[in-house]
Amino acid sequence: MDQERERIQADLRGLIDGEVRCDDLFLQMYASDASVYEIRPAAVVRPRSVADVVACVQYAAENDLPIHARGAGTGVAGESLGPGLILDFSYYMRRLLKIDGETVRFQPGLVHAQLNRHLAAVDRLFGPDPATRSVTTMGSVLALDGSGSHWPQYGSARGRVVSMQVVLADGEVIEAGKVPTDERARGGAESRRGEIVRRLADLLERSQKTIAENQPKAAVNRCGYHVHDVLQDGQLDLARLLVGSEGTLGLITEATVKTDPVPASRGVVLLFFDRLENAAQAAQVLATMVVSACDLMDRRLLTISREVDVRFDLVIPREAEAMLLVECHGDDVNEVREQLRQIINRLQRRKRLAFDSRMTLDVEERNLYWSLTRRVVPRLHRLRGSTRPIPFVEDIAVPIEVLPSFLVTIQNVLKSHQVTATLFAHAVHGQLHIRPFLDVSNPDDVRKMQGLAQDLYEEILQVGGTISGEHGDGLSRTWFAQRQHGDLHEVFRSVKRILDPQNIFNPGKVVADAPQPPSKNLRPVLAAMPEEAKPADSLERAEPAFQPIKLQLAWDHADVAYAARTCNGCGRCRTQSPEERMCPIFRFAPQEEASPRAKANLMRGILTGRLDPEQLSKDSLKSIADLCVNCHQCRSECPANVDIPKLVLETKSQYVATNGLQPSEWLFSRLDHLCGYGSSFATLSNWMIGNRQLRWLLEKVAGIAQGRKLPRFAMRPFLREAQRQRLTRQGRYEGRKVIYFVDVYANWFDVELASVFIAVMRHNGINVFVPPRQVPSGMAAVSVGAVDTARRFAAKNVPVLAEAVRQGYHVVTTEPSAALCLTREYPNLDDDDDVRLVAENTSDACAYLWKMHLAGKLELDFKPVNATVGYHLPCHLRALEVGSPGENLLRLIPGLSVHRIDKGCSGMVGTYGLKKKNYRNSLRAGWGVISALRDPQIQVGITECSACKIQMEQGTTKPTLHPMKILALSYRLMPELERLLSARGEELIVT
Repeated sequence: MDQERERIQADLRGLIDGEVRCDDLFLQMYASDASVYEIRPAAVVRPRSVADVVACVQYAAENDLPIHARGAGTGVAGESLGPGLILDFSYYMRRLLKIDGETVRFQPGLVHAQLNRHLAAVDRLFGPDPATRSVTTMGSVLALDGSGSHWPQYGSARGRVVSMQVVLADGEVIEAGKVPTDERARGGAESRRGEIVRRLADLLERSQKTIAENQPKAAVNRCGYHVHDVLQDGQLDLARLLVGSEGTLGLITEATVKTDPVPASRGVVLLFFDRLENAAQAAQVLATMVVSACDLMDRRLLTISREVDVRFDLVIPREAEAMLLVECHGDDVNEVREQLRQIINRLQRRKRLAFDSRMTLDVEERNLYWSLTRRVVPRLHRLRGSTRPIPFVEDIAVPIEVLPSFLVTIQNVLKSHQVTATLFAHAVHGQLHIRPFLDVSNPDDVRKMQGLAQDLYEEILQVGGTISGEHGDGLSRTWFAQRQHGDLHEVFRSVKRILDPQNIFNPGKVVADAPQPPSKNLRPVLAAMPEEAKPADSLERAEPAFQPIKLQLAWDHADVAYAARTCNGCGRCRTQSPEERMCPIFRFAPQEEASPRAKANLMRGILTGRLDPEQLSKDSLKSIADLCVNCHQCRSECPANVDIPKLVLETKSQYVATNGLQPSEWLFSRLDHLCGYGSSFATLSNWMIGNRQLRWLLEKVAGIAQGRKLPRFAMRPFLREAQRQRLTRQGRYEGRKVIYFVDVYANWFDVELASVFIAVMRHNGINVFVPPRQVPSGMAAVSVGAVDTARRFAAKNVPVLAEAVRQGYHVVTTEPSAALCLTREYPNLDDDDDVRLVAENTSDACAYLWKMHLAGKLELDFKPVNATVGYHLPCHLRALEVGSPGENLLRLIPGLSVHRIDKGCSGMVGTYGLKKKNYRNSLRAGWGVISALRDPQIQVGITECSACKIQMEQGTTKPTLHPMKILALSYRLMPELERLLSARGEELIVT
C-alpha cells in the first residue's frame, strides 16, 4: 500500500464507523463490475450510516477525490467504476425501513428480490424488473432508472419513485421529492435545497423548447438526465430528476417508492418464427395489444438454450430462427388463457407470422421459460478461445415502428465490420441488447469497438432512437452521448454544475469534459500473443507481462486463465434467493469478498499482473479463499459454470505450498488419523465426546467447537467387520457388482449404514466387494488446500478402484462428498487415465439404485412405512448433477410422507462447521434447514450426507437418517431399524 492510500485509509477510519479498505486485494475486487472495464479505485468504503456517507462526501470534496456509489456491481456499462472512493452500500445500508400501504421505504443496499419477498407478505411488489433483480440493489435500480422485461406493465423506476433522502455534494442531507418552486418565499431564508430548486426551475423554464425538440422517439431513454417532465404545476420533482442520474448528482441513502398489487394470474406463450423479421413484425402487432412482457431471442441464443437444458430442446423447434416470450396478467386464469389464445390466433393463424407456439399457465413451467434469458446470455462466456460477447452497444432502443427494418440495419453494420453478434430484445418497446463477438486482447478487435459503435449509433439517431434505453451511459456510452443530446447537452451540463459544482460525484459519466472512448480501461486479459510479437502500431493496453506461477493442480496456465476469464462479473453468485444454493457463506455475510466472483477477479488479477503473485502466499488472500467452503454450488448454479472451486483450490494450495498447514487444518485434513485413534479407544472416546469439561479442552487443543454435537465411534470399524464377513474377497460373480467405497463416516461412526448398504444391494441382486486397502477420499484435505495429502489418499485409492472397474465393478459410496471427491477432485489433482476411469465409474448409492429403477431392475417389494420425514438434498449430491435420487427412492415407499426441505445449504459443509471459529456462522448458514426440521409434522430428518446429518441434529433432538436405512426398513431386511424413527439425540452427541 502506497503512502497516499495509507493516508486516505487512516483519515477515513478516523471519520466514520464503517469499513475502509485500501489494500491491493480489495481494490482489485472493486476495480471491475459486470462490464468490460477495470479501473482501480483509491479506496473502498462500506458506510454504516448516513453520517458515514456525509463524512465521506465532505472528505472527498476537501481532498478533490471522486466518489462512486456501488451496489452489487452488476452494471454492464461501468457505471460504478472509477479512480476515487467506492462507496459500497450493499453490506450495511440494506434495511427495509417501512411498508406503508402502497408505498415502501428502504436503504439503497436492499436487494430488489429481497424487497419483493417482503412485499409478497402483503400481496404487493415493486414492478420494474431489471434482469439481475435477484442480486441488484434498489439504490442501483433508482440510480439507473431500472426496468426490464415487464416495462409494458410497470414502466421504469422513475414512475414509481415518491421521494428520496439524498446527500448533496457539500454533505448536506435533503429529502428530494416534489418541491414547490417558491419554497424560499414560504420558508424564509433560502436553504441549499431551495437554492437548487430555484436554479433548476429557472434553467428548465428557459430550456423548455430545447428539451422538447431533443427528445428521442423511442419508448424508453436512459441517455442523459431526465428533465422533460420534472417541472409541472409550480412544482419541481427533484426525485424524478435524480432517478437515472447514475450517482452523478447526489447519493441516495433512503428512498420511498410506490408498489403494485401482485397479479392474480399470469400466463406465458412462446412464439416461434422462421425469420427474425417476422418476429419483429409480430412485436409490432403485440404493441397494439395488452401484454405485460415481450422478449425476443435470436437463433444463436435458442441454440445455446437447447444445450443448457434438455427441456428447452424438447420445447424449442430446431428450425426456429427467433422466438418471442410473451406474458399476460389478469384477474383470473380464464382471462389470461383467453388473452394468450388471442395472441396465438392473431400471430400464428391469421397473420401467419409465427409457425408454432407453446402456451402455459403452470407456475413451474412459466418459471422455466423465464429462466431462458437468465441462464443463456452468461453462458456465452464459456466459449473457448479469446472471443467473447462484449456489452458495449448492448442498450440501444428504437421506435417500434422501425424495428423490423432496423434489425436489417444492425446486420449491415455488423457485416461492414466483419463482426457477428447475439440479439436479445424487449421487443414491444424497441429495446435491443446487441453483444458483438470480439477479442479484447486483439488490438484489431479493440480498434473495431469505437468504429462499430459510432456507425451503429449514427444509424440509431437517424431513426429517432437512443443509444441507451435501459442501462445508462456509464463508461460505455458517455463518449457519444453529447452527439445524441445535441443542444440539450448544455442543459445537462448546467444541471450537473448546479448539483455537483466540484464534479466529485462519479465524474466521467453522463456528461464529461473528456469522456473516455469505449476501448479505454478495458479489463485486462492474457494477451493472445507475446508482447514482442505484437505489431508496432498495436494499441496501448497497459497490460503487464504475465509472470507464470508454479501451479499446484493438474492444469496449465491457459486452463487457469480460461476459468478466471469465463467469469464475466455478472454478480449472479451474490444471490440470496431461497430457490438457489450459492453461496452459503455470502448469504449470511453478503460482502464482496465472500462472493464467488471475487475469487475469479483476484485470480485474474494475479494472472494479468495487476496483483503481485506473492499475494498467493499471504494470509490476506488466504482469508478470502477460506470464505469458499468447497460446496460446489456456485459451479452448479453459475450461468457460465465458472469452476470457482477449482480456482479456490489452486489459491489455497499455493498458500499451503509456501506456508504449510495451520495445526487445526492439519488435524482436519487427516481425519483418518484422528478417527483411527478415536476408534481404537472407542469407549473412552465416546465418554470424552459427551463430557462438557473435556469438550472445552478439546476446543482449546484441537479447535473443535465445544457445543457441536459429535457422532459416537463404533466399537469396531466397518472395514475390520467387512474382513470378518469376507466382504473383502473378490469372487467370480455374474451380473451386477459394485465396489463399496466406505469413506470416513460409515467406517468409523455409522457401521450400521454400511451394513444396511450391503443388505439393500444384495436384496437387489448386486454383489458387493469391499476393498480392504481403501483409505478415506481425502475431501477434507482438498477443502483446506492440502493437495499433497489429498494426492496421497488418491494414490492409495485409485489403483485399487481402477483395477476393480476394469474387472466390471462400479464404484458406489454412501457419502456424497466421497463421490464428488472421486469424480471431480481427483481429476483436478492428477491427469491420469486411471483417475479418469474411476471418475467415470463412480456413483452415489442412491443415484445407482435410482438408475436401476429407471431401467426397471429395482426390487419394488416395499412394505409400508407410516412416517413423515423431512428430506434435505446435500450440496455435494447436487454438485454431482444427478437430481434427487434419494428423495425419489423414498417416494416409492407406501405410507411414507416425504417433505422436501428446500432451504439451502445445511451450513455444515464438511469439516467447516466442526471448527470453533466457524461454529456460529455454520448455524447461521444452515438455520433454514434446522428451522424446517423443527416442524412438528416431521418425525425424522433424511439426508445422504453425514455432515448434513450432524448439522440437522444440532438444532433438534430428532434423528436424521440416510435414505438407505429407510429403504432397508421398508424391504424388511432389518426390522430393528424401526427404533431409529423414535431415537433422540443427546446434548453433545448425534444419534
